[in-house]
Amino acid sequence: MLGAFAVGKTSLVQRFVSGIFSDKYKTTLGVKIDKKTVQIEDHDLDLILWDLAGEDEFMKVRSSYLRGSSGAILVADGTRGETLEIAIELNNKVNREVGFIPFVLLINKSDLRENWEIDTDRLAQLKSAGWIIVETSALENSNVEYVFEQLSREMCQLAQFQNA
Repeated sequence: MLGAFAVGKTSLVQRFVSGIFSDKYKTTLGVKIDKKTVQIEDHDLDLILWDLAGEDEFMKVRSSYLRGSSGAILVADGTRGETLEIAIELNNKVNREVGFIPFVLLINKSDLRENWEIDTDRLAQLKSAGWIIVETSALENSNVEYVFEQLSREMCQLAQFQNA
């Protein structure tokens, strides 16, 4: 889970792993690790979820946290347009550090859609470049399970291709 501070990474993980949502904001320091097993096409897949501290001009994601990653969920806050560019730069950092891995970009806080500042033209550019972009809401549990399952499928497909 990669993104700027307060985009909802921890809330999305909590919703996915435990089925809960808390509106009490707690900054993640370093990394918080969770685990959940999902079933993809009759196979159990153990996901180890690294919820990394948000990135801003004072705090940068450590390269060592990225090594060994099989997939990435990039999170932007729909109500803060600048968080999209941070997510894009984090994807570039992942590509530099570990090479291409499957990823999904989440535009979180769809429950606040009327307050969104995300540039729709920029999203269209990313979609045309092949990015998977999903609108989510940890509060309303909108598309949360779907996103993790989608990324899991992408990771499995890549693993099958590499083993073929």
